[in-house]
Amino acid sequence: MTAFLIEYMAPLMFAALVLIMLFGFPVAFSLAANGLFFGFLGIELGLLTPALLQALPDRVFGIMANDTLLAIPFFTFMGLILERSGMAEDLLETVGQLFGPVRGGLAYAVIFVGALLAATTGVVAASVISMGLISLPIMLRYGYDRRLATGTIAASGTLAQIIPPSLVLIVMADQLGRSVGDMYAGAFIPGFVLTALYAGYVLMVTIWRPERAPALPIEARTLRGFMLAQRVVFSLLPPLILIFLVLGTIFLGIATPTEGGAMGATGALILALLNRRLDWQLLRQAMDTTAKLSSFVIFILIGSTVFTLVFRAVNGDLWVEHLLTSLPGGIVGFLIIVNLFVFFLAFFLDFFELAFIVVPLLGPVAEKLGIDLIWFGVLLGVNMQTSFMHPPFGFALFYLRSVAPKDDYVDRVSGKRLARVTTGQIYWGAVPYVCIQIIMVALVIAFPRMVLYPLETGGKGAGTKIEIQLPSTDENEPPPVFK
Repeated sequence: MTAFLIEYMAPLMFAALVLIMLFGFPVAFSLAANGLFFGFLGIELGLLTPALLQALPDRVFGIMANDTLLAIPFFTFMGLILERSGMAEDLLETVGQLFGPVRGGLAYAVIFVGALLAATTGVVAASVISMGLISLPIMLRYGYDRRLATGTIAASGTLAQIIPPSLVLIVMADQLGRSVGDMYAGAFIPGFVLTALYAGYVLMVTIWRPERAPALPIEARTLRGFMLAQRVVFSLLPPLILIFLVLGTIFLGIATPTEGGAMGATGALILALLNRRLDWQLLRQAMDTTAKLSSFVIFILIGSTVFTLVFRAVNGDLWVEHLLTSLPGGIVGFLIIVNLFVFFLAFFLDFFELAFIVVPLLGPVAEKLGIDLIWFGVLLGVNMQTSFMHPPFGFALFYLRSVAPKDDYVDRVSGKRLARVTTGQIYWGAVPYVCIQIIMVALVIAFPRMVLYPLETGGKGAGTKIEIQLPSTDENEPPPVFK
């Protein structure tokens, strides 16, 4: 029995972690308890030395001293202040009026504002809840199909995960040992391509099923001509300036992501002050929520550090590496299995848990196979985005469910009695957008320069490339190589 435990310590440790999490225990404590249990077991069996666990205090101190992670509370605070200062409401109202005459205009407005909020907040919950509260009643009022309306809102809110300054990209860069600025640059094009795919889906719906996404009636278009133009300038200009202040300085190398986040938080406070919506209650709510989210991230990171320390000490990293490098198909086989694995885990784990548990195991294997880790991180980020949209566990769906009408209600503008939004409608509305996200994963694999081109033109990561070699069926012909 002792020999069996020593031989299979790594797979047993991983299986135990999966089992503990299936019972619903908090991930941070599951990781730490699993690591400590197998650490003490390894010491008892003579496989490990007590000096191993003495390295834990230094590792925890290293987490607390990590400047990169400081960007998380800054961007979270910035997003919460902007969401509560009324910027999202002003944007949705203005852009909705701008696209109002177009069939499906409100859906386009939600997607456009979702991308803009993603580039200024980086917080999925803030985006989904804001757009759910503001735009869902309007879409239902004017006859939008409930599945299209809820799916569009939830999917647009998740753009905050892949469009910089995404929190998951910060964590991904930290776990893969790469620059956050490079990760942001690599995710820039895929984020907006995904936005275009969302808009393309709405366009298809308006062509084939126009009754599901009608244009705004004339009486609902309250802003026209000069008034609309003036409103567009004053609603769009402040967030665009803030985007340049935060992302422009990071991409240009003027500021680090942490410094950019600090400037963004300051800019958000200034915008809230100019809108006359900054008060102590708003400030306290934003600080409380920021502290809770930051603590959540740090505790998961500490737990994953305990787990990883012991897992590597029992050669778990070699076990994972051997398991993945022995897959048939080389790099293609590795990418297919890894993406299916992450897609499956996304049903049960959120993106922070995936980033802290799975990415540290996959990153070294990908690097050994010659895969650029910035490209790999963006690919996993797009894949993990589906974790917010998976029925029935997607967090974006839960956020939307919390603000969607649970009972029949009387619309305050039209006076009509409208039916409630069911949970089933929210789930079915998410399915097409999950399929679009899967298509986006395939596009990132098929066209890696979508990620690498901004790095090469910016001088960072120049010369990095990804070669995917497929096995040839003809022994006289060389295998095709995709770059």
